[in-house]
Amino acid sequence: MYPPPHAYAPAPMPVPKPPRRWWQHPALIITALVVLPPAGIALAWTSQWERTQKILATVLSGIWFLIPLLSDPPEETGAEGKAQTTAAASASPAPNSSPPPAPTPTPSAEPQMPSAVGRPYAQAQKTVEELIDGELKALSAYADVSLPADYGTWLVCFQDVTAGSRLVARSAAPVVHLVAPGTACPATPGTDLRPKPAAPAPAPTTAAPTTAPAPDDDETGGSGGGNVSYRNCAAVRAAGAAPIRVGDPGYGRHLDRDGDGVGCER
Repeated sequence: MYPPPHAYAPAPMPVPKPPRRWWQHPALIITALVVLPPAGIALAWTSQWERTQKILATVLSGIWFLIPLLSDPPEETGAEGKAQTTAAASASPAPNSSPPPAPTPTPSAEPQMPSAVGRPYAQAQKTVEELIDGELKALSAYADVSLPADYGTWLVCFQDVTAGSRLVARSAAPVVHLVAPGTACPATPGTDLRPKPAAPAPAPTTAAPTTAPAPDDDETGGSGGGNVSYRNCAAVRAAGAAPIRVGDPGYGRHLDRDGDGVGCER
């Protein structure tokens, strides 16, 4: 008779792991992965770690190793950087022998009036009032045009403080003259936009003949009569008596230039 078979097969005996070497210690491998990534990766693959752990350690250590190589080099500061900069400047030849440019003067701390002409009032107001304690006063550039309630978009034509002039913040009170958008600036502030028509000139008055005592025979040449007398030919023509002849009322030798007895012929 054969012996009966066993109901269960005996479990296989576990394979003993090889003894761990000193370079396979986890603490040593992790330190090498951080300090010297290539060596740490090599030690990780010779260790007794699982395959997944080896791959993860290789990826993380590789990223840690590539970050310093891909980033920009830090700027050199301090005495070393200044020394290298000085050495490079002394080694490079000068492009020309012209003297160095004069240093730019330090801007004055005193505020100066900016140029507001041509700018909207709201923009000019903001710029000027940042420099003074008061306000920027606005007036109409035309005497017959009044400013509306909101004139922030009106344009500046004139300013009483010249651009670049020194401003005293406490007492400065600059004034600007404005025009509506699309309106041309006048030649001078205070001009009328729609000047009134000039009054018509008065009509010339006709000089009435003046009466005077009858002239002597020497003055009238022994002719003429009555109390009518004319000062000149203009008065004769105005009275409708031209030409005037000897014997006519008002005739006089002073009206007859050529002495032919007919005066004020032309």
